[in-house]
Amino acid sequence: MNYSLVVVGQLRRQYLLPPEGRPLLDAPGGNLLYAAAGVRLWADHVGLMGRVGENYPHEWLNLFRQKGMDPAGIKILPGPIDLRTFLVYTDLQNPQRSNPVSHFARLGLPFPKELLGYQAPRLEQDNRNSANLDSPKLSDIPPDYLVAKAVHLAPLDLLTHSRMAPAFRYGGAPIVTLDPGPGYMNANYLDDLRSLLQGVTAFMPSEEEIRNLFWGRTNDLWEMSTTLASFGCDLIIIKRGGRGQYLYERASNKKWEIPAYPSRLVDPTGAGDVFCGGFLAGFAATLDPLQAVMQGNISASFSLEGSGVFYLLDSMPGLAQARLHSLSNLVRQV
Repeated sequence: MNYSLVVVGQLRRQYLLPPEGRPLLDAPGGNLLYAAAGVRLWADHVGLMGRVGENYPHEWLNLFRQKGMDPAGIKILPGPIDLRTFLVYTDLQNPQRSNPVSHFARLGLPFPKELLGYQAPRLEQDNRNSANLDSPKLSDIPPDYLVAKAVHLAPLDLLTHSRMAPAFRYGGAPIVTLDPGPGYMNANYLDDLRSLLQGVTAFMPSEEEIRNLFWGRTNDLWEMSTTLASFGCDLIIIKRGGRGQYLYERASNKKWEIPAYPSRLVDPTGAGDVFCGGFLAGFAATLDPLQAVMQGNISASFSLEGSGVFYLLDSMPGLAQARLHSLSNLVRQV
């Protein structure tokens, strides 16, 4: 089957202690699935591309199919790969990723034996010459995906992004969006983005990431946006969490401020990835960047109201369109 929308990213086995509600213990997670769920709110199907080991639950791949997510691009490598990830919220702004034993004890919860030996990943700068073990390779791309209408690259390492973006562009995908990996969003890598962003449709960093990238150069978010757009990227979208998004369009030099839809905040996990998926679906359908940002915004608003990658797919029919209409009245051109 041809899938017109594709997401490339990471799969994880998620251990989540959310701010409210029940823990998620060994549940499907990762930026790939969160972004794909954002797509699925607006589109019937999405293709998945990532890498897992033989120890990844195969029944989850069937679950993805049932949710309209095609796992044809998921490469199963020989041997096990540790894809466990732990996240706990001591408050909504500062999630913690380490010391799971102490957090389960603090909350009076039994410690899951599956988390024994877990070590939180260290946040390090990317190596320009090597990729992460679970980052997809060019040889993993199914031929159908190369000619997709729109492709989103979720956060990965710099080397993988710098190979994947041109591969999809030159393969025939007219829309390629990119959410940067944290390992290269600092001032040491600004020049690397000159080549990375050439021909990219939309670049979607968080406010924290783009400020890190321009550390010591400027504090003006619009100046940062115009600089990055000058590298050859059509749209710069800055994700600002509870303050919504900034959108800069290079061709028209227009700037918009989109407030976050006022939803009830239960669990912010993956909301930035969900936004990117909603944007991809919206832009592929309309080629209207403002409409696409609003659709991403609404996808994120549903995701925030519960936990787990599939939560937003259970929203009431018609509610997304109603929220979209309400949000359109709040957008401001700068």
